[in-house]
Amino acid sequence: MDLAQSIALAGGMAWGSGLRLYAVILLAGLLGRSGYLEFPEALQIIQNPWILGLAGALFVIEFLADKIPVVDSVWDSIQSFIRIPAGALLAALALGNHDPVWMAAAGLLGGALTAGTQVAKSGSRAFINTSPEPFSNIAASFGEDALVAFGLWAAITHPLMFIAILGLFILFLAWFLPKIFRSVRALWNGLFGRKYAKQ
Repeated sequence: MDLAQSIALAGGMAWGSGLRLYAVILLAGLLGRSGYLEFPEALQIIQNPWILGLAGALFVIEFLADKIPVVDSVWDSIQSFIRIPAGALLAALALGNHDPVWMAAAGLLGGALTAGTQVAKSGSRAFINTSPEPFSNIAASFGEDALVAFGLWAAITHPLMFIAILGLFILFLAWFLPKIFRSVRALWNGLFGRKYAKQ
């Protein structure tokens, strides 16, 4: 695996982890175990049957929890403590065959990318959950499922294209995250501001 492929894999795993950590581990692990994809030795741990089984079970739980309004936001809040360090670790291990400096950089940047993706997802879901109907939430969840599958496919089969798309996504995050923070703050003030004003 050359450097561009490794960077694309690291970026794809970090980005995907911010949306669906367990799906990323399960899909990538199955691809590696089937021989379709050759991972650096350090990352081959995700091909272990026990890891695949655990990732599969957690994927099913996440798949269901993510389709239920409010439950998805609670799940995302809990998972932020898992997704971000796991995304950083997967990104670092994806460059395990290269200079340790590249590994360290991938871990730091991967953690930041996972965190940004996680915040964008969680903030968007909190806003969607203000709608009384459940269909927008379910549609958003299925859209994220498809996006992760497409992202991993692109990172593996078209690494340079994926790196370019990832660069555009990072620019989008820089524009979108401040808007999410303002929207969540406004929502919080709308829900709790009046309560405190009456006291």
